[in-house]
Amino acid sequence: MRAPAYSRDPEEIFSARAIDDPYSLYARLRSECPIARIAETGVHLIASRDLIEEALEREEDFSANLTGVLIRGEDGEPTTLDLPQSAATRVIATADEPQHAVHRSVAQPRMSSPRVAALEDPVRAWARTAIAAWVADGGGDFIPIAELIPARVVAELLGLPDGDVSRHRTWAMMGGDILAGDLDHDRLMWLTRESSKMAAYLGEHLEKARADTRADGDAPMLHALARGVYGGQIAVDEAVGIATVMFGAGGESTAALIGSVVRRLAEEPELVGELRRDARLIALFVEEVARLEPPFKFHYRAVRRSCEIGSVELRSGDRLMLLWASANRDATRIDDPDTLRLDRRFPRDHLSFGRGAHFCIGAGLARLEARIVCEELLACTERLGRSADEPAVYAKSIFVRRLERLVLVAQRTSPGP
Repeated sequence: MRAPAYSRDPEEIFSARAIDDPYSLYARLRSECPIARIAETGVHLIASRDLIEEALEREEDFSANLTGVLIRGEDGEPTTLDLPQSAATRVIATADEPQHAVHRSVAQPRMSSPRVAALEDPVRAWARTAIAAWVADGGGDFIPIAELIPARVVAELLGLPDGDVSRHRTWAMMGGDILAGDLDHDRLMWLTRESSKMAAYLGEHLEKARADTRADGDAPMLHALARGVYGGQIAVDEAVGIATVMFGAGGESTAALIGSVVRRLAEEPELVGELRRDARLIALFVEEVARLEPPFKFHYRAVRRSCEIGSVELRSGDRLMLLWASANRDATRIDDPDTLRLDRRFPRDHLSFGRGAHFCIGAGLARLEARIVCEELLACTERLGRSADEPAVYAKSIFVRRLERLVLVAQRTSPGP
């Protein structure tokens, strides 16, 4: 049978209510309609974890290529925007095999555990400096810090000049815009211009790296990409595409995770007390926040051929939205799924960083950044709370779960005797 249309209100996914709290919608879908078609768009929401994991295993039926996205049309109704296809738009997360394996073989060594661990000292220094100044002012909007640190890390990882960090921050935070679902014409034009500027900038620095293709393991990722081009493994536009993905995946998603971590700290004083008493719990806390608030709520899969999933008929050209944020709260797979718990037996048993071949290569780095921000914030504050008259504001996006404004009140740690 065809998937039932999402009958309550196909526009609900775009609503302010669903942006602020998507989890009520996801719970209803899991209960009533785990495969739901959005009106007549050919886009299907996949809400249960079992079905999502099945889709991930069936690459012969479901391609990772980003062929189009769900948007709100000019008439306010859901529709789709087809995306132009090129080598640059089929990299890492949006590439299928065998391309995907080639891209990972070039990029993943620069994200190994030893290399991530080597970034701890600079990340901590950046976080400590930024947080100390913020706390000295009594707090304020924390989001500039949540965005700046990942932007600096991405630049360091790629080997870009630190002096361009303001540009890096802008580009890092626009990665999910095309998937936001509700872009107006002016924003789309701005995004097109900035994307062109970023591609030109990355292409220029890739060319510089090609002139100095350092073979040592400590060379930045742009050097690894340049060697991949020089050795014929990848094309230039693929190399630029991989670097572009690093901005969105390494920048925006980590900023989103940091924002969610800090909001929890500000809203749950008993939890903060527990973390202060045992700092070893901080890594588990970060993992639970990642499960409960995945930075990316979903990813797309394109239906390659007519087939079925969950006894529902799909047509070639349809698209699936694999709702990670729903799967992570599926009560058939996890106990007490809506509660943050630090005693889970398998704390990493969630889909926030993907699963299988497409597991996020930057997961370890995102965890490290969020942990360090948490540690530094707890170390230099005695009290942290929400500003009573400043609501938290989320990005207007069906795709990314990222705070754009989070105003907090902070009281710094008193000096010792």
